Amino acid sequence: MYRVDLNCDLGESFGRYKLGLDEEVIKYVSSVNIACGFHASDPVVMGKTVELAKENNISIGAHPGFLDLMGFGRRNMDISLEEAKAYIKYQIGALYGFCKSANVKLNHVKPHGALYNMAAKDYNLSKAICEAIYEFDEEIILVGLSKSELIRAGEHVGLKCANEVFADRAYEEDGTLVSRKKDGAIITNEDEAIDRVIGMIVNEKVKSISGKYINIKADSICVHGDGIKALEFVKKINKKLKEDNIEIKSLF
Repeated sequence: MYRVDLNCDLGESFGRYKLGLDEEVIKYVSSVNIACGFHASDPVVMGKTVELAKENNISIGAHPGFLDLMGFGRRNMDISLEEAKAYIKYQIGALYGFCKSANVKLNHVKPHGALYNMAAKDYNLSKAICEAIYEFDEEIILVGLSKSELIRAGEHVGLKCANEVFADRAYEEDGTLVSRKKDGAIITNEDEAIDRVIGMIVNEKVKSISGKYINIKADSICVHGDGIKALEFVKKINKKLKEDNIEIKSLF
């Protein structure tokens, strides 16, 4: 029997600005990645999102990104390795405070947006991120782009690693995600996206944007919770996985 984690980025509202359907989407996933205040969220939102995950018995992960609220952490930034390491520790520590207060475990860390995509290609940046996680808590699981430099660095540092795939994103031939600036970067056809997910789990392959099939490993599937059809999409993926006898289970 196949088994996979279904994760979603949550807690991305800020002050009076609400983003996503957190209370609904969380019912259909097994793990959540909670924004830590740099690219999105604020202390009140972080606390409420941790409590929401606890109420629904959902595994919690930190989702650290670049210090870029206006750009939602999706703009590349030129930072030193020392800064990268400090940024990660700072954000994990912030979310850990809420987890400890709620008496729940901080189970994984998944970098966000541009930081995630840059790390997927840059081993040295990835190593700094992974060292920060390991020095904070060597038992925390690293979630990174499947077969990327981030996963390679995590394994070298000694972290438990989970290869992540994306339900609604197109892939380049090298296994990286197609830039959101390019046409075809987002898979808008839900049936196509779901079929791709099943293929990634069962066959460990996915069709790249060029048409070539590439190898991939799916320990965890990311579904975005901030789209117009996010809730229905998450529901459909959850239902299809169960129909195909693929167990939805959090990382451990």
